[in-house]
Amino acid sequence: MRWIMALATVLAWAPARAEVSDIRFAQQFSMGYLQFDVMKHRDLLAKHVAALGLPPVNVTWVTFSGPDMMNDALLSGSIDIASGGMPGLLTIWAKTRGSAQEVRGVSAMSQQPLLLNSRNPEVHSVRDLTDADRIALPAVKVSAQAVLLEMAAAREWGDAQYDRLDKLTFSLSPPDATSGLMAGAGDFNAAFTVPPFQTMQLQNKAIHTILSSDELVGPSSGGMAWTTKRFHDGNPKLYRAVLNAMQEASEFIAAHPKETVAYYAADTKMTIDSELMELLLASPRFNIF
Repeated sequence: MRWIMALATVLAWAPARAEVSDIRFAQQFSMGYLQFDVMKHRDLLAKHVAALGLPPVNVTWVTFSGPDMMNDALLSGSIDIASGGMPGLLTIWAKTRGSAQEVRGVSAMSQQPLLLNSRNPEVHSVRDLTDADRIALPAVKVSAQAVLLEMAAAREWGDAQYDRLDKLTFSLSPPDATSGLMAGAGDFNAAFTVPPFQTMQLQNKAIHTILSSDELVGPSSGGMAWTTKRFHDGNPKLYRAVLNAMQEASEFIAAHPKETVAYYAADTKMTIDSELMELLLASPRFNIF
């Protein structure tokens, strides 16, 4: 009996399990996740971790071209915080709901229209697409673009034919889709991507928009972050530091667009039209939360 009481005393005074010392963020190529670029370059998470009395954490940033591989990484424990469009979150939420790997949303990050662009002069709407057309998008079936395309097909041909255009789609990163579409040398003639790439495509006079997400669903949250319930519950202070850092990053973006664009360009490792991207940031159609 004494050893039971002694054990109870030890457990009562045992320190709480420490929060993780490493955190891994994942984002895609869109400018819809600019908070992560700002957090990285201004080391904001370290600032807010310290403010909450936590020891320093190691931060890793990974880029994915679509939500399917990112969600697989989240479930395998390779990343801790994911980001993407609403369909990516809803897919993984429905798959994991009530399980030990349950995934939940963290925060909305941005709002912007998504554009389906084509260089086929005969195509003016999704109704004009034929088997001769191929559409590059970040991920088949699960990306926001894939779902929007199915919504457009259902609107044109009825709910029973929602997947009528799926056979025309294939997965390709927005930078590669943009390069191929603008060059006109690939085996596809349409791209459903993200800002700023979709706007860069339209600088080529041979390319035009045939569908906007605004036509289908109106203004909507284009970028969001999500994580597992396990990470949230096991790391309450670190989770709060993430939210605080994201909020400060959003405020920085609004006040310092030029620096934000420079951070994004550095992270994408691409030649970005800085003036064009600053115009996009200033547009009432693009919002940071």
